[in-house]
Amino acid sequence: MKRRIPQELWFVVGGLVLFGALFVAEKTLNRYLLHILILMGIYSIATVSLNLTNGYTGLFSLGHAAFMAIGAYTSTLLTFPVPLREAYDLPRLPWFLGGPDAAWSFFPALLAGGALASCAALLIGAPVLRLRGHYLSVASLGFMVIVVTFAKTLKGITRGPMGISAIPLYTNVYWTFLWLFITMYVVWRIVNSRFGRALMALREDETAAQVLGIYPMKYKLFAFVVGAFFAGVAGGLYAHLTKAIRPFEFSFTLTFQIVVMLIVGGMGTMSGPVVGAVLLLALRYALKPLEEHLKLYGLIELVYALLLIVIMLWKPEGLVGRKRVSARGRQERKEEGEWARFSILR
Repeated sequence: MKRRIPQELWFVVGGLVLFGALFVAEKTLNRYLLHILILMGIYSIATVSLNLTNGYTGLFSLGHAAFMAIGAYTSTLLTFPVPLREAYDLPRLPWFLGGPDAAWSFFPALLAGGALASCAALLIGAPVLRLRGHYLSVASLGFMVIVVTFAKTLKGITRGPMGISAIPLYTNVYWTFLWLFITMYVVWRIVNSRFGRALMALREDETAAQVLGIYPMKYKLFAFVVGAFFAGVAGGLYAHLTKAIRPFEFSFTLTFQIVVMLIVGGMGTMSGPVVGAVLLLALRYALKPLEEHLKLYGLIELVYALLLIVIMLWKPEGLVGRKRVSARGRQERKEEGEWARFSILR
């Protein structure tokens, strides 16, 4: 009898292979290609975290960019160099965050950004997650608008529409893919646990799940908060890569891109979000020279929209997804078959 290799071991082996490939990539790729590779990792983190709520839980949230904004501004304000705070009209840290002459290191600042995004998800999720369908989508979109509006108006903290520049460059290929590895591992452990089975039961049929003793609000809120944490981390990585953030960068366009990546790759799968993020970012940077040459600004978004339509029509489960038939769908097919047999016999 063959011994089955533990799946955790596959994660360890995959992680070692991944970081070996990253070492080779850092030594061989130029700065531009390395920048694109890091962006692929950051968008993959955001898409994988959104997959926990939209893919495995069956919700449809459009507020993921808001959590990225919270993480980006939090990590930026905590790590911003003390000598530059006065020049950029940024407030100094209060005593309980280290004092006016302190600045945080990168890793704790990322954790703080993720934690603050989780707290925001907990506050907004308690009332919003009681909604279903398009009501939830609109409510989460409203939360994104609120966060962006605060980022524009709180000039004493965020510098308003001008945004914050001169952010320290801390994000590199190793930090990014370490967090991607952690995100995928945490989501994998959740999905393959009692919590994950409850989440997927809610996705298939919430009423039937309640009959089995599953309390929907507890599980939905858990998935929402965990997804928001990793979205906040992705926002912090993005801020320390681009070295400048502005409120409009975290608007509906970012949410649309992440949702398209998730749908194209395949919701409810482990590799689908990464495939979608890598494919669409590669497509964006391949089309960017053509867009600038033809001066057809908006061409990339148009191609994204057309690709989304094609995927929804011809492969709605995504590129790496499998067709999933719910319990209700199986029952309906069974009833249709029984009715067809009865009609033939009659």
